[in-house]
Amino acid sequence: MLTAFGFSTENWNRSKEEVDYLMKLFEKGLSDYFKKHKNDKPGERGSVRVRIIGQRERLPKSLQETIAEVEKFTENNKNLQLNLAVSYGGKWDILQAIKKIVKNGVPAEKITEELFEKELSTAGLPNPDLIIRVGGEMRLSNFVLWQAAYSELYFCKKFWPDFTEKDLDEALEEFSRRQRRFGH
Repeated sequence: MLTAFGFSTENWNRSKEEVDYLMKLFEKGLSDYFKKHKNDKPGERGSVRVRIIGQRERLPKSLQETIAEVEKFTENNKNLQLNLAVSYGGKWDILQAIKKIVKNGVPAEKITEELFEKELSTAGLPNPDLIIRVGGEMRLSNFVLWQAAYSELYFCKKFWPDFTEKDLDEALEEFSRRQRRFGH
């Protein structure tokens, strides 16, 4: 399972031209994937299941439609799940989960971690074992804040376009040497 940050809630603060360009680029990438694999037999399709997490309602309607098509088209694929965080922010995710719980009238004493996690946009997904942060930054940048509580962090100075398979192998080798304690 791989979750990648595609567009953060903070990215809406960029110029309209840049946001429009990024939305079109994202839609084209999804659409091209759909067109490339639309004649594959079930289970083939690169065997990648695609799921989008984030504020879909903020996305252009045509992009929302493309997302729905690709998610439906890939729903039975089993080899890899690719979660794309689009119009996503960890703070937003926590707030929207709280709002759902309040709206459902759940009394405070009945709120548990398990209930809360069921309201996150990542409900049903495992928490990340490893978070790879590229670009030389040493922060999570509002990415899966609740879910990252016991994730191992790996920082790479390269920017995403320059991140290679060799870099991924190095991150995984480093991760394999770590002893995970999950707070113990």
